[in-house]
Amino acid sequence: MIPDFLGERNSLEIVMNSNPDILNHNIETVERMSDRVRAKAKYRRSMELLRRAKEMKPDIPTKSSIMLGVGEEWDEILQAMDDLRAVNCDILTLGQYLQPSPKHLNVEKYYPPEEFALLKEEGLKRGFSHVESAPLVRSSYRAHEQVKSAAQAREERTVSSS
Repeated sequence: MIPDFLGERNSLEIVMNSNPDILNHNIETVERMSDRVRAKAKYRRSMELLRRAKEMKPDIPTKSSIMLGVGEEWDEILQAMDDLRAVNCDILTLGQYLQPSPKHLNVEKYYPPEEFALLKEEGLKRGFSHVESAPLVRSSYRAHEQVKSAAQAREERTVSSS
């Protein structure tokens, strides 16, 4: 998992040239909530980082994560998915935000498992090669399966373009 490097390109090039199995950069939340949830990182800068990573090394799967429950709306979650797919992000994880201390943001909504299941369907419909979506999912949840799904999707793309 990498930061957004404040938009600095050379750091991303160094990471991509190391040929990671997956490049993970979490957007954490929807665009409207980004400034409130992420002190230094910027939503659009994160999208640009994911776009550039895929441009540099198209065969390396990219991954991002969204924590739900900080005040986002359903349509904003779907828009964030669309934004991630627009930069060819391959893997998405969705989990419930849990307030770590009274100093942190309050939980605005607890999503039931049924809504996480619907979001997984939405992500797969949008073309993510792998989606993990459940209340206790975190970015590294079942990472080995994410790698396998991404490799399988890459292989299928190669076969279909031949």
